[in-house]
Amino acid sequence: MSGKKISRPFLPSRSTYQSERMKCKWRANVAPLNRILIHESRGFPEPNFSTFNSSQFPFVMQPTPLRRILLGLGVFSLICAIAIIAYIQMGWSVSDAIYMVVITIFGVGYGEVKPVDTPALRTLTIAIIVLGYGAAIYTVGGFIQFLVDGELQSLLRNRKMSQGIASLRAHTIVCGFGRMGVRVAEELQELGQPFVVIDENAARVEEAQQAGMLAMVGNATDEDILMAAGIDHARGLATLLPDDAANAFICVTARDLAEKVEIVSRAENHSAQKKLIRCGANYVVMAATIGAMRVTQLLVRPTASAVLESHGLSHGISEELSAIGLNLEELRLTSSSPLVSKPLAEIQVRGNRGFLIVGVKRGEDPIQMNPSGTLILEVNDIVIVVGHQNDIAELCLAHKVQRQEILYRGVKG
Repeated sequence: MSGKKISRPFLPSRSTYQSERMKCKWRANVAPLNRILIHESRGFPEPNFSTFNSSQFPFVMQPTPLRRILLGLGVFSLICAIAIIAYIQMGWSVSDAIYMVVITIFGVGYGEVKPVDTPALRTLTIAIIVLGYGAAIYTVGGFIQFLVDGELQSLLRNRKMSQGIASLRAHTIVCGFGRMGVRVAEELQELGQPFVVIDENAARVEEAQQAGMLAMVGNATDEDILMAAGIDHARGLATLLPDDAANAFICVTARDLAEKVEIVSRAENHSAQKKLIRCGANYVVMAATIGAMRVTQLLVRPTASAVLESHGLSHGISEELSAIGLNLEELRLTSSSPLVSKPLAEIQVRGNRGFLIVGVKRGEDPIQMNPSGTLILEVNDIVIVVGHQNDIAELCLAHKVQRQEILYRGVKG
């Protein structure tokens, strides 16, 4: 074996590695500030601080009013404690030291307990006056800012909100205050139903509170947040997030906390519908499907849609009627119909079942709701009826009226 010395790579020690790591962190935080200072010292134009991002400097804390109050009280207490200890070190008793500090800082003006005739005592007293007054002014300024900025009102409003949420019983929990959540919350508010809104976005929660709704900031997937919203005595929960995975997680968490609560979940993809039901949802709503059905309704039955809108009815009432075997149809009178120039009472169906005439639309005139039986029908009048599908088909054959062609889930009506 040759005597040649083998060179080994240099491996830094643990202390060296930690030191270099701290330097890297220091450079990441301080380097941007150094560049600004050097840039200014060399005579360059002053940088634009309107685009300054304070997140680049995590060590710079913007004092909030509450932080100013706490900091001022802490400094004030520290000054008093140091002053008392200093007087005691100079031969004063504890009670005399406390009394002297109090009358000095608050400027009561009573006589001194002991003569302040040495330079050390006078220096200490002057320092107490200057520092104590400074800390007191700083604290009072924070308190005034606390009142002016409305944080006190915010705290009181949050406390009132918490008390209101805690008093809810048989209520609904609305998870998510987005486009769909806003509409659901507004409908519940109009119906006078108790509910609480949960959203991670503080701005949305503030918007809900300004609208007079009970709302709280939080993640609905967290058990503590659902418990704070009263899931254990809630009647229902609606998870309306645009993320199917998050909705599924909320369903699992809510079902685990309350087995009897009714859960309605929003779904974006058709494949997620069965999964959400397995996760604990009682009902799954496809927003895109409802929108598509609404568009189809407006295209093929505009007059019936106008009737529903004018009376503030749900856009899905046609589907609700279909679920119990009824249809909302538009029947247009043709020139060959025997009903032309006849009163509305002539419309009838032979059999045990019947139908209900909701309204009549004539040209550009407004829809006549609950029309009289003596109304004389004319060509191209549109009669809006609710009835069983077979009865409506029989009506069309008997009176030669034109039935609007309706597609319901791909099947012709």
